[in-house]
Amino acid sequence: MRFLEIKQIAPEHLNSAVELDRLCFGGLWTLEGYRRELDSPNSDLLGLWTGEIEDSESSQNRAGTHHPPPLQIPPTLIGLGCLWAILEEAHIIMLAIHPEFQGRGFGQALLWALLKSACDRQLERSTLEVRDSNLAAVSLYKKFGFKEAGRRKRYYEDTGEDALVMWRSGLEKPEFQEYLAVEEREMRDRLQREKFILGDRYF
Repeated sequence: MRFLEIKQIAPEHLNSAVELDRLCFGGLWTLEGYRRELDSPNSDLLGLWTGEIEDSESSQNRAGTHHPPPLQIPPTLIGLGCLWAILEEAHIIMLAIHPEFQGRGFGQALLWALLKSACDRQLERSTLEVRDSNLAAVSLYKKFGFKEAGRRKRYYEDTGEDALVMWRSGLEKPEFQEYLAVEEREMRDRLQREKFILGDRYF
């Protein structure tokens, strides 16, 4: 079984963050850029890690013994998410999952964590831009209640693609907290089907 953990990026994680950035974005931010995010009180920079844990059968076989728990394979950073808190708005500026781990619900977990962070900051709405050709990302955002609010023509310089501007309001309402709780249960069920366990500690 493998575990997942979502927590704040720390200085010791920056080199791994830059490597993942290069893989996913071709080098969107430099090391100094990531340092600025860490230093900003208005930025939440989250990472998603995965690693190995002992399966339940091995754990039962070891029950009652005095052997120490097995060493885990060192966690690997496989996801990055970042939001900026601007007045009452959470502007999601980054959501990336390592290509080898896409399609398993990890982007859903990271987006959930970003929106939970926005709620913890008592923000009221969230916005983002996404390539109009990135149908998987657009579908994910719509699942979380984002709606298309506009379009930025030729926003992405590398391809000349348009960006969809998406918007989600009502983050401060009790119903949204209830919504996140339902999403968390569904998210954990999906991850478990993929043989991953999401840790209970965030940030």
